[in-house]
Amino acid sequence: MNANMGTPPRLAVDRLLDDPRTRIIVCCGAGGVGKTTTAAALGVRAAERGRRVVVLTIDPARRLAQSMGIDSLDNTPRKVTGVSGDGGELHAMMLDMKRTFDEIVEGHSDPERAQAILANPFYQSLSAGFAGTQEYMAMEKLGQLRSRDDWDLIIVDTPPSRSALDFLDAPGRLGSFLDGKFIRVLMAPAKVGGRAGMKFLNVGMSMMTGTLSKLMGASLLKDVQTFVAAMDTMFGGFRTRADATFQLLQAPGTAFLVVASPEADALREAAYFVERLAAEKMPLAGLVLNRVHGSGADQLSAERALAAAENLEEGGIVDQESGKAGLRDSPDTDFDAEGDAHNDTDAHAETDADVGSEADVDEITAGLLRLHAERMQVIARERRTRDRFTSLHPEVAVAEVAALPGDVHDLAGLRAIGERLAAGVPAGA
Repeated sequence: MNANMGTPPRLAVDRLLDDPRTRIIVCCGAGGVGKTTTAAALGVRAAERGRRVVVLTIDPARRLAQSMGIDSLDNTPRKVTGVSGDGGELHAMMLDMKRTFDEIVEGHSDPERAQAILANPFYQSLSAGFAGTQEYMAMEKLGQLRSRDDWDLIIVDTPPSRSALDFLDAPGRLGSFLDGKFIRVLMAPAKVGGRAGMKFLNVGMSMMTGTLSKLMGASLLKDVQTFVAAMDTMFGGFRTRADATFQLLQAPGTAFLVVASPEADALREAAYFVERLAAEKMPLAGLVLNRVHGSGADQLSAERALAAAENLEEGGIVDQESGKAGLRDSPDTDFDAEGDAHNDTDAHAETDADVGSEADVDEITAGLLRLHAERMQVIARERRTRDRFTSLHPEVAVAEVAALPGDVHDLAGLRAIGERLAAGVPAGA
């Protein structure tokens, strides 16, 4: 890093995990940057350092379940075997968006009304795929977990979405939908009630209803109206819980970790998220920079490595031909002590083999030098990208995590990631 930029503060991961005041860690960032792996690795490390941890993932790839040795995750936290230390334990769960929505309905309405809502076709579509529902239900589930006293640390892996900001925006979007003019219009007949309500619908809204029927279909419009009438008493609860969870995310016991890879797009998204968190007054713990490349021979620059490779490929380091010819032209080479000439076929064969062997070694060495040069160029590009981020946000603590040679698929791999997170710098950097 350039000296005039200064070195960013180191993200003290173990201190964050060990602090009993830390009750929620939210891993957020763009898609494909390693949020799920980071969340799982933090969970394993925290549990083995004595915390009672639950990891909530919203990743549909189910890598978390596989890496933790669990056949499947669902909406119920399941204990992970093979993880323990000083009283700590680890549970993991995967958000079931529809099931969480169903639980809200069942928990906030009487059985008859709940059954009517759950069977409603419009509700079934809404709970399965309405824009923002997954993110909203993640916050609902977070609120449910926090209200229980089973765990002292909750780690949230935010949904894989086009924008890392969707997790924060979802409650507002769903709240706006529930509070919107369309819903209020559909709720009006139910609020008026009885024949008066039907008269209001038939006289005051006949034109609008006719238009909506053409756009949505009469059956769908009826489903929506039935759904709205059944959900009327619950709409306020959605808004109240969304506000409560949003305040929970702003509380001192919550820590956001922005996860990114050392690529321009990912760090641009990370910078945007850092600024949004600051605007929303949400506590940012730092940046986890994943899959950072390092080298144990970084004293050899890319330029020097390429120059050495070119010299080897062009034969410029040692003039092997003249050296060999000098040996072959020596009288001592062709005659023995009695003056008899040798049959020099074997000698020439050995010389040719030596030349071939050295040529193979030179070719392999040149190839390795070129690979090293490519690695050093990648490292230089990643450092420039990182430096642009840290120059804009010098206050953000950073932990760099070395890229592993393969995918993480078990607890040992998660422990290795946890160790790299705690070290905060890539191996060989």
